[in-house]
Amino acid sequence: MQYDKLIDQLIDLAIEEDISTGDVTTNSIISAQSRAKAEIKMKANGVVSGLEIAKRVYERFEENVVWTPFVKDGDTVKEGDIILRIEASYRCLLLGERLSLNILQRMSGIATETSKYVKELSDTHTQLLDTRKTAPGLRVLDKLAVKDGGATNHRMGLYDMSMIKDNHIKVAGGITNAVKSVRANIPAEIKIEVETTTLDEVREALAVKADIIMLDNMTNEEMTQAVKLINGQAKTEASGNMNIPRLKKVAATGVDFISVGALTHSVTALDISMNITKE
Repeated sequence: MQYDKLIDQLIDLAIEEDISTGDVTTNSIISAQSRAKAEIKMKANGVVSGLEIAKRVYERFEENVVWTPFVKDGDTVKEGDIILRIEASYRCLLLGERLSLNILQRMSGIATETSKYVKELSDTHTQLLDTRKTAPGLRVLDKLAVKDGGATNHRMGLYDMSMIKDNHIKVAGGITNAVKSVRANIPAEIKIEVETTTLDEVREALAVKADIIMLDNMTNEEMTQAVKLINGQAKTEASGNMNIPRLKKVAATGVDFISVGALTHSVTALDISMNITKE
């Protein structure tokens, strides 16, 4: 994975906060030699995400874990489906149970919600984007889950794309100054996006050759006018209070992208359970 280092750090922190010096209950009751099997079962309909991350969690505890998935990340599943079987020491299964379920439930919740938005846009040319409104430290997982749900990742952070927003524009003294300042200080391959709220701002962003023009909190009528004005000279992104009932009408304005913060900032975990049986 592109972000292996971040994922490893995330898993390290999760193990430290949950297990630290060891599972005092399990280690007192269950012998190190005891083997068991676990099944991961869906308790709701949805889209699976996080299996590959959960596997990496278990590989921290035991080298010879037998991992048998019945689906893959991004698959649609139904309540009652068994999505995974794990064979390992009983202690290993209990060590990883809560951490792996937390990851699977959160990521599958994001993927499931994302898939609903993607379905709404399926007969349009508009792509769904995520945002930086993610849980601190979990961004890479949140964005992987968005991809499993069928959407497109926007920038990962402040470093891989320039986003010139209202506060930047105020300090710089306008869109033109802001874009010129950024362009003079970043590599040519980094794209520049400019947030606009009026058609005059769209014209200014267009004149200074922004790569992407965000149409922030505009009405559908304003976005339609903006798209016609831009006429393919830059990519367009609709943003601000986007929800499923609005999507088709916003896509009909001709925008290339719609960004939705709710995909990751208001996560409802998908219900998933683990059942362990002793060998």
